[in-house]
Amino acid sequence: MTARLPQGGRIDRERPLAFMFNGERYQGYAGDTLASALLANDVHLVSRSIKLHRPRGIVGRGPEEPNALLQVGRGAAALPNTRATQLPLRDGLEARSVNGRPSVNTDAMAVFDLAGKLMPAGFYYKTFMAPRGWWERYERVIRPAAGTGMVPDSPDPDRYEKVETHCDVLVAGAGAAGLAAALAAARAGARVIIADEQAEAGGGLLASRARIDGQSAADWAGAMRGALEQLPEVRVLPATTVFGHYDHRFIGLVERVQEQRPEAPVRERFWRVRTRELVIAAGAIERPIAFPDNDRPGIMTASAVREYLERYAVRCGRRAVVFTNNDSAYATAHALLAADAAVTVVDARRTPGAAAEQAEAAGARVLPGSVISATAGRRRVRRVSVRAAEGGTQDIDCDLVAVSGGWNPSVHLHSHARGELRWVPGLASFVPAEDLPHSRAVGACRGTFDLAAAIAEGFAAGAEAARAAGRGDGDAPAAPTVTDAEPGPEGLEVLWRVPGKGPAFVDLQNDVKASDLELALREGYRSIEHVKRYSVLGFGTDQGKLGNLVGMGIVAEALGKAPEAVGTTTYRPAWTPVTFGALVGPETGELFQPIRRTPMHEWHEAEGAVFEDVGQWKRARYYPREGEDMDAAVARECLATHQGVGVLDYSTLGKIDIQGPDAVTLLERVYTNNWRKLAVGRCRYGLMLDENGMVLDDGVTARLGEQHYLMYTSTGGAARVLAWLERWLQTEWPELEVYLTSVTDAWATVSLAGPHSRDLLWDLGTDIPLEAEAFPFMSVRTGSVAGMPARVQRVSFSGELTFEVSVPANFGLDLWTRVMEAGERYGATPYGTETMHVLRAEKGFIIVGQDTDGSISPIDLGMDGLVSRKKDCLGKRSLQRPELQRADRPQWVGLTPEDPERVIPEGAQLVADPDATPPVPMHGWVTSSYYAARIGRSIALGFVNGGRERYGERLFAWDLDAGVIPLTVTRPLFFDAEGERQNV
Repeated sequence: MTARLPQGGRIDRERPLAFMFNGERYQGYAGDTLASALLANDVHLVSRSIKLHRPRGIVGRGPEEPNALLQVGRGAAALPNTRATQLPLRDGLEARSVNGRPSVNTDAMAVFDLAGKLMPAGFYYKTFMAPRGWWERYERVIRPAAGTGMVPDSPDPDRYEKVETHCDVLVAGAGAAGLAAALAAARAGARVIIADEQAEAGGGLLASRARIDGQSAADWAGAMRGALEQLPEVRVLPATTVFGHYDHRFIGLVERVQEQRPEAPVRERFWRVRTRELVIAAGAIERPIAFPDNDRPGIMTASAVREYLERYAVRCGRRAVVFTNNDSAYATAHALLAADAAVTVVDARRTPGAAAEQAEAAGARVLPGSVISATAGRRRVRRVSVRAAEGGTQDIDCDLVAVSGGWNPSVHLHSHARGELRWVPGLASFVPAEDLPHSRAVGACRGTFDLAAAIAEGFAAGAEAARAAGRGDGDAPAAPTVTDAEPGPEGLEVLWRVPGKGPAFVDLQNDVKASDLELALREGYRSIEHVKRYSVLGFGTDQGKLGNLVGMGIVAEALGKAPEAVGTTTYRPAWTPVTFGALVGPETGELFQPIRRTPMHEWHEAEGAVFEDVGQWKRARYYPREGEDMDAAVARECLATHQGVGVLDYSTLGKIDIQGPDAVTLLERVYTNNWRKLAVGRCRYGLMLDENGMVLDDGVTARLGEQHYLMYTSTGGAARVLAWLERWLQTEWPELEVYLTSVTDAWATVSLAGPHSRDLLWDLGTDIPLEAEAFPFMSVRTGSVAGMPARVQRVSFSGELTFEVSVPANFGLDLWTRVMEAGERYGATPYGTETMHVLRAEKGFIIVGQDTDGSISPIDLGMDGLVSRKKDCLGKRSLQRPELQRADRPQWVGLTPEDPERVIPEGAQLVADPDATPPVPMHGWVTSSYYAARIGRSIALGFVNGGRERYGERLFAWDLDAGVIPLTVTRPLFFDAEGERQNV
């Protein structure tokens, strides 16, 4: 390990770890990251750039790293695009570069670098458009050339967990300010969670030579963490990234469990945290300077060079050039000098000040008023050209360039919640303009780079957050004494780029150059968001953490605007990439979504029911007897319902309990028809539209009391409808006093349909009058059935006399069993969803999601009579659009095949002349099609252009497998048009 110093650092030299990189065996130590271990072995070339295939090396120290995205492991457990700077080294780890064929050292596609001028930003928008039909040929070349990791084909073998929790104060970041905030809040009695993406708390303190109350900075950080872990109401989460800040202080975290405990059975844990108060202590990221050929391996940020040296005892080079425009890089110069490296500081400022004098006194060569104008070296930088402000250029041999163009406070979590930013000229960066309600930014992410001030800020914010959460009096602990702290970015003079002959890279991950941004401006783009999209600036996995602000500065200079006038691109979650495994958690395979079963499910299984999935529910589709196929079983069930009693398990229908003084107002706004005059004890069919005027759901709603309604929805639409109602109540109509409760699982429902259903209900025993006069159609009554508390509705989806009996779910199986026993004398027959579909189709009733697809309006269905002209409702105004008023729109019709035994395939297209020369005009399509046993023939439902004016017209259904089927367009009603059977 030629670059490893014989002593120092925070690694455990007693625990050597072997690992493989690109087929070569290397050694590191416990406490290393993969990046520090590679650098310790003098490995700088780790990848090739995504577009030009230029050699690239490690640049950063954490989530900002744009180049070292490696493939780790093999097979199903392989991890693509893993950032080497954030991956703890473990014994036996195997990693390889992902963009280099046949190898990263000899990449055949490096020829693209020679053609770089032919591939500027946006060239793909213009190049690959022609000739037509060539895209597949282009794709065969482009896909292998674009360097990203390979996703395993087989299922992920790792396990993941989800945790839901609450706290008083959540602290994002365990650097100096974060540790101080957490301790202050905890000592005030608050329940605290502190999370940091590193495995060891301390942040920048772990590479600092500062003294805090006489201790080293790292020891002070360890003592603070120890104090926190001793407090009962504190949870310390190392190796945990706070990746998202959402509404109402809902915070997303991902804990990388196996980084701390390799033997743990869970790889990652997704924490969903609701906190009363949030303290953001996310630190800052050092930004580079764009200068010609600034992407060679060995060119790194100055803070990364110092961290690898101080924390991992890795000297990244022996002949170093430090290029800076501010004081903070001088800490790196001193650290390199202490490690016996030769150091030249290229300072863009003409009068650097005391920091430069101290560096010269320590042995560094300082070149004020100078910039790096060129670099040389292929697989590693070996020389830089330095141009002085007065003129003249000199070459300096080197194997390391440490660059500091200033610091960008990590404002991402603040911005996720739409926090405003303000420009600070002295930092040449953005900081939070003001704190959000219940959220505070502290330390470097607030622009505070003085260590003592940052700690004091953390103590104050933690104490105040605890007080706001109802804990403590807000008094902050006394701040410690800090000495020997490294300088911050004092004296910064803005420098975004250095002009020159070579390409100056702004976004290293996407090969975005300063010239690409200038091209975007010449193409007419002015908004930074548009420039970003044209140039793909910040599109990579680092999301522009290094390059976006530099790019913004270059755009501002080119436009002659102030940086704050150009602004930033939008910061969105996630802060760093989050695995799908963490987001999904254990909900995969059979656990992907819950399997819901009705209380009568075991009875259906015992009777040999064939089930189908409807939403999350297992519903009996049909009940075959010996020798029956589905068609025979469905025909028998239909006729049994028509002649005696059909029994349906209707428990899966969505049921939403609606209560409150404004309940009827809600119904008026979400349903198309009127509800104010609906009497208690009566039911009404309702049609619900989305904002575009398209059918969202339908169902029957019963009025149970003056301020009490029960809404029934389709089985598959229950969750969607409840979310729809809650969305409007919470965001647009918060003044309405309405309370919604899903009671779908609370009630089991048995539907008795057929001419003997009333007789069967009498036989079961009930105190509810069942005569038509006392219990008319579309009514609801409450009482007892078979000795069980029950709610009974007279509604019909079958066209037959029907009573829907709902009892508490625990009574469901008992009620079903008694119904089947008492119903033997009437030929009671269980029927499933397939029979239900046939019966409703004979009546022309729609099924939302089968007969509608989000593009069907009530006018198309011939149900515009249900749209009240006396009131407004969601979607009503959209129905006035000329497009929806067209007479030739697809309209709901019935279809009768000329061969009454032939069933049209669902989805078949309707044409007027099947023998016409293609392309053949389509006149409509089939949505539902069955053999209807009650009427003794096949029927279908569907849509025909201008269909209501085409009753009696002959069309043809066409299907690839079934061929041509002649049919007649009819009214969408085939059985009991007057409704006599359901009203008896």
